[in-house]
Amino acid sequence: MTDSSSALPLAVFDLDNTLADTAHRQPFLERSPRDWDAFFAAAPQDPPIPEGVQLVRESARECEIVYLTGRPERCRRDTLDWLAAHGLPEGRVHMRRNDDRRPARRTKLEILGRLARTREIRVLVDDDELVCADAERAGHRVVRARWTAPSGALKAAQEREGRT
Repeated sequence: MTDSSSALPLAVFDLDNTLADTAHRQPFLERSPRDWDAFFAAAPQDPPIPEGVQLVRESARECEIVYLTGRPERCRRDTLDWLAAHGLPEGRVHMRRNDDRRPARRTKLEILGRLARTREIRVLVDDDELVCADAERAGHRVVRARWTAPSGALKAAQEREGRT
């Protein structure tokens, strides 16, 4: 990282249903029991979401990009490959520990808090309403990624099962 980039504000982007369309993976969460291995194994086939991709590229003109996802660490290689394959801006990727089952709003707000101690966070872009609301209460500017159809199964996974 160059000295000039360290002074840039951060633009923090979620992945699933913000940049990556997970609709084709939802059936794995709609069955009982949920098939988490298949859900995450299918992530490399996620199509990019044009609205999110455009916003992350625009943000990269003035900000350092940071990716903040609820995906487990074991998905890092697939996630980095997906970002590169779709030409998204480089940026640090923060993922949850493989054994971390806390709600996304807790894990993401912890990371945002750590980032905010040393850098300005210009914006958080996320589809999870609970993450967005908590981030706003913490004083962050939020853009709600409302460009995909909400999934009840994914919402339950994010909040109650701490899986994504």
